[in-house]
Amino acid sequence: MELIVSIIAGYLLGSISFSYVVAWNIKKIDIRKHGSGNAGATNILRVLGKGPAITVLSLDILKGIAAVWLAKGLEATAFLPALTPLGNMEGLAPALAGLAAILGHNWPIFYGFKGGKGVAPAIGVVSSLVFIPAVYIGIVAILAIVVTRYVSLGSLIFGAGTPLIIWLTKDYYSIPDPYFYLTALLGLMSLWKHRTNIGRLVKGEENKIGEKHIKEG
Repeated sequence: MELIVSIIAGYLLGSISFSYVVAWNIKKIDIRKHGSGNAGATNILRVLGKGPAITVLSLDILKGIAAVWLAKGLEATAFLPALTPLGNMEGLAPALAGLAAILGHNWPIFYGFKGGKGVAPAIGVVSSLVFIPAVYIGIVAILAIVVTRYVSLGSLIFGAGTPLIIWLTKDYYSIPDPYFYLTALLGLMSLWKHRTNIGRLVKGEENKIGEKHIKEG
């Protein structure tokens, strides 16, 4: 029961689209109909500016953190099998709750299942589960954004690089198996959600921070 509650709560938390809420309260607009059409902090930056973007980014990260810690609290009160055919299942509830929060962000029930790309809540989820490895890959992703001015490139590095660094350090940091499975799935989801960005990056047509935005296809 605790596992089911964690997943449902995580999805509902993730389904709160702060980009929609902030854009509607500031300009009475549906952010999904402006800029790139994505319900996320990067599109808020392009359409409304730095202040609202920082607010949305922070709130989206926090909902990922909240989902994980709620699940950790519930998991502490319940017994979950330590071993399954997949290996050590310690940390299963936080991993699934974090995944649910990201799925809620991408496909929010409150907003017609049209949301963002899941990067910000993924940062909150991953940093709550594996803080030190998340810091390592986060620094690389931020440097990539600073140097290239491609937010999508940093997002892809974070998504694809996190499971790799967890695989390399999981024994050293005693990282539960579900955390690796979660980040591997998130990496695949990130590649899928950013597939149009990848195409533009390859062609050199991706939008950079500070450039006039071109409508995404």
